[in-house]
Amino acid sequence: MAGIGGCITLIVVGAILTFASDWHMDSVNLDVVGLIMMAAGLLGLGVYSSVLRRRRTAALPVVDETRDRT
Repeated sequence: MAGIGGCITLIVVGAILTFASDWHMDSVNLDVVGLIMMAAGLLGLGVYSSVLRRRRTAALPVVDETRDRT
């Protein structure tokens, strides 16, 4: 997946399949496929945002107080 854009695309395509399509196939239920795609997009968005949040944490600078000052 391509990050946030890929996750949002999954959600949008899944919503279109579930709520806006009138296609009927004998062997595939497109409503269920759309719901699975939306769930995968939401899960991917949650995972991506948690990883992104972890990357953005600032590390405190290390100060060496044990050095001699003579």
